[in-house]
Amino acid sequence: MEFSKKTQQPRHLAWHETLEIHELVATQSIGLMNLKKALPEITDSELKKIYDQTIQGLSQNIRELLEFYPLAPKPNREVAERNDMASFFAGDLLALAKTSVRNYAIAITETATPALRTVLTNHLLKAIETHATIFNYMYQKSDYPAYDFVKLLENDVNLAQKALSL
Repeated sequence: MEFSKKTQQPRHLAWHETLEIHELVATQSIGLMNLKKALPEITDSELKKIYDQTIQGLSQNIRELLEFYPLAPKPNREVAERNDMASFFAGDLLALAKTSVRNYAIAITETATPALRTVLTNHLLKAIETHATIFNYMYQKSDYPAYDFVKLLENDVNLAQKALSL
């Protein structure tokens, strides 16, 4: 590992922080695409302004996070990009499934009523199964190369660039 002589800090990101950036960029890129697609349908001027502000904020977030990608612990290489929307829709479903798993797990810790805990636990198990199903689909289609860190980050950059260019 290379260290900067001045600060004794590594000259690249740590693996765990790179993974956190990956999650943020992927989730925010999908969210940005959804907001941009919904914007033409919004007729309320105040809500449209909120959407515009949110779009600008997410766009800035993504641009700032992408600046750290060259510091990720990976070599450069080319990646083939799919041109269909299936990978976007799959990623959107994956993000929903992940969020559902997290939300149900948190909700269960706040539940005192046994019958409600049972229902929430059943919902959590369904959310976990949905996550596994969509992950496996994306993995088989090379849309979520979970075991290829370089390709995973390159897919993030491609998705972010699509979201920013809409």
